[in-house]
Amino acid sequence: MDALKTISQGSEKSELPAFEIGDTVRVDVNIREGDRERIQAFEGTVIARKGSGISETFTIRRVSYGVGVERVFPIHSPNVKGVKVIRRGNVRRAKLYFLRNRVGKAAKVKEQIQ
Repeated sequence: MDALKTISQGSEKSELPAFEIGDTVRVDVNIREGDRERIQAFEGTVIARKGSGISETFTIRRVSYGVGVERVFPIHSPNVKGVKVIRRGNVRRAKLYFLRNRVGKAAKVKEQIQ
């Protein structure tokens, strides 16, 4: 059990991105295509965060060409190069799965006034 803790401590990121549910974020992901690597941005609304510690993940949803696309990213993955908050959202739920059933402006999250 101690070995698992030391492995997880070594692979955890020291700086966690400060984002919450409902925020619109841009995630820079490392994509491997054969022997080449490139950084691809995935921008969308954070609809869920799950887990804790090394296994914590977050789900991002966006609508691309009229089709809803969701991706799940592990926070501590070495393929996740960076997370940048584009806008803060004002929500009252921990999981925003209800956005899957909404279309157009109804699927938007209100912006947090600061």
